[in-house]
Amino acid sequence: MGFHDIAGAVCRSLTVRKDGPSLYDVCDPLLLKYRGGDAHLGKFYRTAIGNPALRGLLRRTGLSALRDNARLGALQAALREARDAEAPDWMAIGAPVAALMEDIDVRHPQPAAAAPAQAPAAAEIERVIRACGAHLLRAYAKNGFIPTYAAFNLIGDADMGGRELSMALTGLNSRGYKNSTLLFNLARIFIAHSPARALINPPWRGIAEPMWQPMQIRHRSAYYDAFFTEALLGFIETGLASSAETSAARGAIADMVDFCLSVSAEEVPSHDGSTVNVITALAPLPHPRFSRFFAHIKQDLGFGIYVPDCDTTACSFSAATQAGSEHPILKQPLLDFYRGYQVRSGANEPRVTVPLNDNVDYEGGVVTWIDNLAGDRPYGNDLDPTLNLDILEVSFRNLKRWRILETPQRLETVHRIIDFQRRLVESGAFRNPRSHIYYLPELYCAYFGRCYAAFIALPLAAQRVIDPTGAFAMIRAQVLLYVQQELIAYEMNAFDAALALMALAHLGAEVATFTPALHCVVASFGEGGGRSPYKAYEWNKMKTPTRILVGGPEVTSAFVLMALALARKRMVSGE
Repeated sequence: MGFHDIAGAVCRSLTVRKDGPSLYDVCDPLLLKYRGGDAHLGKFYRTAIGNPALRGLLRRTGLSALRDNARLGALQAALREARDAEAPDWMAIGAPVAALMEDIDVRHPQPAAAAPAQAPAAAEIERVIRACGAHLLRAYAKNGFIPTYAAFNLIGDADMGGRELSMALTGLNSRGYKNSTLLFNLARIFIAHSPARALINPPWRGIAEPMWQPMQIRHRSAYYDAFFTEALLGFIETGLASSAETSAARGAIADMVDFCLSVSAEEVPSHDGSTVNVITALAPLPHPRFSRFFAHIKQDLGFGIYVPDCDTTACSFSAATQAGSEHPILKQPLLDFYRGYQVRSGANEPRVTVPLNDNVDYEGGVVTWIDNLAGDRPYGNDLDPTLNLDILEVSFRNLKRWRILETPQRLETVHRIIDFQRRLVESGAFRNPRSHIYYLPELYCAYFGRCYAAFIALPLAAQRVIDPTGAFAMIRAQVLLYVQQELIAYEMNAFDAALALMALAHLGAEVATFTPALHCVVASFGEGGGRSPYKAYEWNKMKTPTRILVGGPEVTSAFVLMALALARKRMVSGE
């Protein structure tokens, strides 16, 4: 978005004709100053919604629907109950907000058809690999870790409508998280009707959203360290790293594995009465390395408690296994623990309390969030298909260590996750962004490729026991079809192209099909300016309390590095 576009959007926001009560006309009398009730709701309002920058942009945006005194009264009554009630009726509170969300009109990107492309030379591919590897090592040397960033897109997610708001308000457990979800979604309505919409949610090329927001929250997480570990392992494997870079990469890998398995480890209750060590996405302070500003307002924004999750645990164990770690924590057969979080239709308590992707059949899938020792479950629970691929992948890498083939209960857990994935892909739901809680369909494809590579590395006899019905072959065919016909056939950005290339290379597609993705990645090189080879893009996201994007220029470099290393290996071998 250019300077003139930004200036124009700001000017229109400041001068637009007010057509009904504004967000601040609705909320200031109730939330700006009050005594008693829930203090967090007002604190969140003042910090996130009533801050001077957003107030300046939205103060002249009114909703004509709220000129109806009955609707305005119902909305303010709902806010009053959220503020004052000891046990609020969140379904009733969300109803007037949900009714106003019908015309937000936020849509998923629809890229135009791509022009024909020419494959780059091998030297160009190697140049980009070296630059991305050097970028990661530079970032590590400067910070003592490789940073990732989070940014708020206040227009919200295309899959979050009024119905989904109600699901979130009734399914989340933390009152603070409910408060932030309620107020962020109320703000979305006004943003959608404001000229500031063009500033907050400008159009972009491709599918993964660029992270252009001026305020981004730097942090460190075991989940990110696990993937940076895989990227640096890939850099070493290419043989393109210098001896100094190889030594630096090995040092960074050792540190990141330790951060995952030691610093970020947390003991939690298992379902058989024992305790298990899992990996939390945000280790206690000061380990997340937040800026002083965000560390101060984290609780105000509704993120006071952060519990471990199944995905961070799986990815951390996988990266450590690939790095050759013999840490004692890896001996734990995670499948015994995951089995307790696996959905069994009609057999266990409903574990998916926030079913934003209820178009998916959850049976056999493993949910996201893990209860801590205190029993906290602030985000309720949801179920993401890509997370379940990561559980399969780490299980294949630890097949012997965990005695999966010899233990019927563990093998059954694997079979049921595979069957969950089979139904998802057979139905075509994996193509639908709504089916994914934290990721995009293109990332599902890349991660399936990663999972498939671990599967076919197993002995054929083991493959037959794990997948007697040939589900992996079917999923492979459908994912390749999607990538070739619905992803690389349309305009991509560098992050889209890296994910497409990872899927194609892992799944054994013809090398000739790599061309569009290779061309995009190499042609986009340098877009990040002098500091980094590439811009920051959406790697993963949260849909509540609003659309929170997670990524960074280092993340893009990591995925480009992994994708090009895989493609180059295929191209050099001629396979």
